[in-house]
Amino acid sequence: MNSNRLRSLPHLLLALFLTFAGAQRVSAQDATANADVKKEGVTPGATAGATPATAAAPAAGGADAAAIAAGDALFKGNCAQCHAVNEQVVGPALAGITKRRPISWLIPWIKNSSKMVASGDEYAVNIYNKFNKQQMPSFALSDKEITSIIAYVTSQEGAPGVAANAGPTAGNAAATDGKADAAGGAEAGAGKYVDILLIVLVVVLIVLVVTLVIIGNLMKDVLRGRKDLDGRDVEILEQRFDWGKLYRSPVMRGIVGTVFALVLLYEGVQSVMAVGLTQGYQPTQPIAFSHKLHAGEHQINCAYCHTSVYKSKSANIPSANICMNCHSQIKTESPEIKKIYRAIERKQPIQWVRIHNLPDFAYFNHSQHTQVGGLQCQTCHGPIQNMEVVYQYSALTMGWCINCHREMPLNTKDNKYYDNLVKLHNTKNAGAPFTVSSNGGTECSKCHY
Repeated sequence: MNSNRLRSLPHLLLALFLTFAGAQRVSAQDATANADVKKEGVTPGATAGATPATAAAPAAGGADAAAIAAGDALFKGNCAQCHAVNEQVVGPALAGITKRRPISWLIPWIKNSSKMVASGDEYAVNIYNKFNKQQMPSFALSDKEITSIIAYVTSQEGAPGVAANAGPTAGNAAATDGKADAAGGAEAGAGKYVDILLIVLVVVLIVLVVTLVIIGNLMKDVLRGRKDLDGRDVEILEQRFDWGKLYRSPVMRGIVGTVFALVLLYEGVQSVMAVGLTQGYQPTQPIAFSHKLHAGEHQINCAYCHTSVYKSKSANIPSANICMNCHSQIKTESPEIKKIYRAIERKQPIQWVRIHNLPDFAYFNHSQHTQVGGLQCQTCHGPIQNMEVVYQYSALTMGWCINCHREMPLNTKDNKYYDNLVKLHNTKNAGAPFTVSSNGGTECSKCHY
């Protein structure tokens, strides 16, 4: 049998595979093109072949709830210290940002604004100079995270004051909102069908590859049974891929080493960025105390144990004698309760592990929030009544606190201290609620002095 015919067998199988894959790719492109043609509300002169990242900006209004929710959390954790959507704070208002700048510009700007200013980008330099050359910090966020933040910002546009902050494009945006929503809905529908089509194509290609491998093995078995094969034919038929050669290749070792180094670098950076953030911290306590049992099932008021929660700068840890008010009579044989007895007998405090801990440079007054502000425990500590073991529910970062101050309305009813302040506020900000921020709650000296 001619050895050239054997050599051509793998090429024939590869050609069949590529032909089928190419046909399926063309079908997918045609489907995408048809979906693009049917989209409505396209602005005359807009670029049809936008990249996926750029195309995400107009569709932000139609973003799914998960992306907006993720953006909400990221915005409050990273951006809310200096930015609001509909009003200028330390930095510019973000309403209409996708109309002023494309996503392809916003992503590198958020990741490293100083680099863009240094490069001489005109818009970046103007923003830098306009806000007194105050440098925006760099953020180690992925493109997807930044896109979700922009989706959240877009979803919050439209409140009073947006037109004043959004620039000259605000009027046009209001006129085209209806068309944009329709286009977003059509695009979302088309994208859904394209995703399904791509999944089907992937499954078909996998089945095709498996089928071709099976056919190739069957043909080899048939050829092995032939008696007219010469030595060259047998050599080609029995050839195997040398995995050892691939392993010994300097290029492959370089690729593996580079990937490994990048993974280590990424994990290292993520660990450094998380220094000081203790959300979710749940240490094991010396005594297994259940808030779910005491505050949840038995509905014991928090102030019964934490006696200074409404009258002191900090909420105290209960002393052992408070526990003994009940447990001198209740569950006296419990191994956990006996630990309290031992602490009292030895005249030693119970070594509770502190969970909620603010930095020393941040001033916080517990009574001002609970007594004056009227906040419930769950506002900061989460569903404490359902926790068997307490953990830090909220981030307790500066951005988290500032965002709360911007949104939390002050109860000024029947309090003459606020009368003149409320009057001045309503004169300048008619219709806007009088929040903690309105009373100077976001000034640096409130927490740092």
